[in-house]
Formats: sequence, C-alpha cells, structure tokens
Amino acid sequence: MACKQKTKETETILEQPKTETSSKPPKKVLSPHTSTMGMVGDAHIHIDYSSPGVRGRIIFGGLVGYNNVWQAGAHMATWLETNKDLTIDGKVLPAGKYGFFSIPSKEDWTIMINKNWNQHGKDDYDEKDDVIRFKVTPIITDEITEHLEYKVNKLSETEGTISLAWEKVTISFPFKLNQ
Repeated sequence: MACKQKTKETETILEQPKTETSSKPPKKVLSPHTSTMGMVGDAHIHIDYSSPGVRGRIIFGGLVGYNNVWQAGAHMATWLETNKDLTIDGKVLPAGKYGFFSIPSKEDWTIMINKNWNQHGKDDYDEKDDVIRFKVTPIITDEITEHLEYKVNKLSETEGTISLAWEKVTISFPFKLNQ
C-alpha cells in the first residue's frame, strides 16, 4: 500500500505543473520592433523602428494627425545610421546616428533628420536639432501596406533611395554618397 500512495503523490506532483503552464498565450506585439539595412557602395545605412499595423484604422489624417510632428514609427523615435557622409536634398548628412521625424500633410511631407536619435516618440523633438529638413510629395495608392515598412534601395554604387510605406501612403527620397 505504501507504494501505491507514493505513486499517487508522484502523479499529483506531475499534474501541478500542467495547470501552471496552461496560462494565457503571450500577447501579440502590435508594433513589433524591426530594422532594415542596405549597402550602397561602401555605405551601410541602417534604419531602426517599431512597425505599427493599420488594423482597419485611418492612419494619416487620423491616428497620425496632419501637420503634426510624427516620430515615423511607434514607441521610440525611428533612427537612421550611416557610416559614410550622404547628400540628401543638396545638404550633407555626416556619418552618424540620427532621429528620423516627419510632418505629414495631404500635399507634402516635411522630413527631418535630427541629432537627437535616442528619445521616446517625439517627446524631446526640437527643430533646432534638425541636421537636414526637406519636403517630399507622398504617393497615394489604393493598396494598403498593413505594417509600416522602411526600405533602403540601391540605385547604383553611389546613389540610393530611402522609402517609408504605411496604409495607402509611400514617401521616398534620394541620397548620394559623398566621394
């Protein structure tokens, strides 16, 4: 009888962890942290961001208000890093790490590349820290890009583009390597 009792105790002990591990499944991350990288010639360009989803919402002119500074991602400010000097909109962006911000509107977007790359959202954004500021025209389509997506596209050994697509909007701008 003593053996049967020990067996029952063992079974009880083995059963307990099963109930503890049957907790709720992990919560899905709604704006996963991600990054994209590209090589253009010997320049390595890295963009780090959180990628929110559309999830049936109106994004531009809704969730992201027109004519307001946006950190161009979710949570922490999006940042861009380059190991080589680039020319963007006729201005030199020295090698380094920068915050990437925008001011969306229906007609055009203002793009800001800012010295302060390590900040939550746009909380500490200050226009005086902009290294480069320029305007781009958004491309509007009927096709929805569900999750915010950045791309670094190589056009040649000395030229490329950086693009952002989300919801029905895509923006893109060219850059050149400083030789």
